Amino acid sequence: MPVRADRIAADIEVIGRFTHTPGAGSDRPTFSPAWRQARDYFVAEVERAGCHWRVDAAGNVHARPRGVDWSQRVWLSGSHLDSVPRGGDFDGVVGVVAAVEVLRAAHEDGRHDLPLEAIVFAEEEGTTFGLGMLGSRGWAGTIDAAALAALRNRDSKNYWEAGADHDAAADRLAAERLRPADYAGLIEVHIEQGPAMWKHDRRVALVTAIAGRRQYAISLRGVANHAGSTGMNDRHDALAGAAEVIAAVECLPDLLGDHAVATVGRIAVEPNAVNVIPSRAEFTVDLRAPDDHSLEVGDERLRALVAAAALRRGLEHEIVRTETLPAVRLDEKVADRVRAAAGGLGLSLLPEAVSGALHDAAILAPLVPTVMLFVASRDGISHNPAEFSRIDDIVDATRLLAGVVASLPD
Repeated sequence: MPVRADRIAADIEVIGRFTHTPGAGSDRPTFSPAWRQARDYFVAEVERAGCHWRVDAAGNVHARPRGVDWSQRVWLSGSHLDSVPRGGDFDGVVGVVAAVEVLRAAHEDGRHDLPLEAIVFAEEEGTTFGLGMLGSRGWAGTIDAAALAALRNRDSKNYWEAGADHDAAADRLAAERLRPADYAGLIEVHIEQGPAMWKHDRRVALVTAIAGRRQYAISLRGVANHAGSTGMNDRHDALAGAAEVIAAVECLPDLLGDHAVATVGRIAVEPNAVNVIPSRAEFTVDLRAPDDHSLEVGDERLRALVAAAALRRGLEHEIVRTETLPAVRLDEKVADRVRAAAGGLGLSLLPEAVSGALHDAAILAPLVPTVMLFVASRDGISHNPAEFSRIDDIVDATRLLAGVVASLPD
């Protein structure tokens, strides 16, 4: 099946034009006009490639060759078209385009029975409704219709209200849930979104695990007081306590092993005045690691850090874990098929990686045998208009995908 670089490059360029911020990155909130334009482009391309398509109740779009009935067992491949505000042109799009190109190549090669279903997952990023991977969660059954109805976008529409014109429907959700037996496996192609592959000139990598994530909202409460007349030993400074914890959080991954990371992404201070000792500091922590044991150790250590800082400074404290997603080991049998296909394409030294970012693959992996393929991201930049991956690397990943899905496993 001949994979063509020019078509892949054209796809990425065209989809990049569907944005609410022309010239300033890709901005495609799920169910927005720009997102719908990108979705319609996908539909037009798979129709040209001789496919039929449907939209499931969660708003995900599926496409198969017309010679493959919806009841037949197939491979699954794809990603998402929604973006963060003013994001890049490659995040998610690469995985969608790779699957479309395999379908086009098969159609041109007379393979009208290729056992592949391309998918566009709805609302992966989480910036539209405040929670990520909603399309895959809804399809997998890990979030229900009521929970989706409780989420709202910036126009105050809930998931079902915003998705009504795009074929999402709460009353169909339970009936149209993913049936794992219908799929031999999922292969999601994605950009790395980190610097390692680019730095070491690794063009394509096999992802064998996706890091788990725990997120926290932490509050420290002290006493507001006069900045000039309160001695340093008489203060209960909530911000100073938060600073102590934040500095320690940066060192926390050193205790948890390779691929662990920790981030404080948001902080708020009260009363936030230049001459008042802060009475309250609230901040978030995002902790990720490739195994659940490391996450548990990190959880215990974080709680100890906060308690110790609060005790030293006479502060009250509260820690709320706002999200828990387990680490995911990806499927070894599908990984072996990828390794075998790589050898046939002259990519026998295929490096292996762990994904620190979460993806729709992490939601489906407990239900469907899953792996990911990464392509390098220039300087590790992502969620940014400067995001860039080489077309030749995307072509190699697409050729590898085509090699794996050419037949079903025994």
